[in-house]
Amino acid sequence: MQTDSVLPLALLIGFVAGLRSLTAPAAVSWAAHLGWLDLGGSALAFMGSTLAVIIFSVAALGEFAADLHPATPNRTTPGPLTARVILGGLSGAALTLAAERSLLAGALLGGAGGLIGAFAGYHARTRLTAALQNGKLIAVIEDLIAIVLAITIVSR
Repeated sequence: MQTDSVLPLALLIGFVAGLRSLTAPAAVSWAAHLGWLDLGGSALAFMGSTLAVIIFSVAALGEFAADLHPATPNRTTPGPLTARVILGGLSGAALTLAAERSLLAGALLGGAGGLIGAFAGYHARTRLTAALQNGKLIAVIEDLIAIVLAITIVSR
């Protein structure tokens, strides 16, 4: 991970968490597991474990499926919004730790990105769904955007 660009990347991985709360930590976990991010010896070293990869990956896949269900709560309600901020903060902190930068800065930026992503994603999805009358298509497109953005971020 390049140290000069890690702070904006921490904000962006948080943004991903705002779109899909579990995609960001799943991508970070895979990156640590594959050696793209060095979290060894840090407080977040567990993120690179096989167990973490499995848990975050399965949870992310479950979130993709649940997102298509009409009874899924809105991402801007307190519970889901809090999860996005926390998971964005965790993901941002992992990026900054891997770049030997401040865990606190990464957590704060990742959390802020989670908040921004949640509201930006909500408004974009609401407007696009109203315009195109196809909420499931918009959800799948949003999934793909989150996945591609997450992979791009963690591979830097």
